[in-house]
Amino acid sequence: MINSYNKFAYIYDELMNDFDYQDWYRYIEEIFIRYKKEPKEILEMACGTGNLSYYFARDGYKLTCFDASHEMLSMAYKKLNRFKNIKMLNLDMIDFNLNKKFDCVLSICDSINYITDKDDLLIVFKNVWNHMKDDGVFIFDINSEYKLKNIIGNNTFIEDRGDIYYSWENYFDEEENICDFYLTFFLSEDGINFIRFDEEHRERAYSSIEILELLRKAGFKGGECFECFTFEEPNARSERLNFIAFK
Repeated sequence: MINSYNKFAYIYDELMNDFDYQDWYRYIEEIFIRYKKEPKEILEMACGTGNLSYYFARDGYKLTCFDASHEMLSMAYKKLNRFKNIKMLNLDMIDFNLNKKFDCVLSICDSINYITDKDDLLIVFKNVWNHMKDDGVFIFDINSEYKLKNIIGNNTFIEDRGDIYYSWENYFDEEENICDFYLTFFLSEDGINFIRFDEEHRERAYSSIEILELLRKAGFKGGECFECFTFEEPNARSERLNFIAFK
């Protein structure tokens, strides 16, 4: 799964510059306030290049974050190495074992969609449950079925940023509920000479009902689903869903 991020890691932040991670951080803090949580120790799964991690580390949370990509962690280290309250690890969501429990576990930016087998996702949720303290909170988001099927799936996107040009072709398998992403990048440092590399990614479209049922099977209680960045019920055209579950 995450090996596809190897080269991608070096341009990830530039491509994701439309994401406001500080607003995402504020939303998570609103969740803490809404549910009267005051977490001290937080685990962030699939932390990527550490864009969200930065704000938790900056504000004094004791943070453990991990990613399966060495390259992503290398980029994260450049942002986070000055903080003494953060630990970065090279681990996978499916089989990590830290022998430690946390007040809160996070996973953002549709990392959960990359777990394309339902049985594996149940293992992930059980693993999260095992790493949480009693009354801990699990917060994560997914790309919705609607987004993967109707907006991304079976569409092609092209963007020219001058030093980065890419095409993004997508195919949605209705039987498997899998969206395959095929990306071709051309990168240039001088605006004249370009280097090409290709990426393949896969995400599974999960319904909110499927996610909530898997959370229940994993032992969580009180799972809730919202339109991401709000506390409103999602609708048929919601593109990103946020889930909150409690141990």
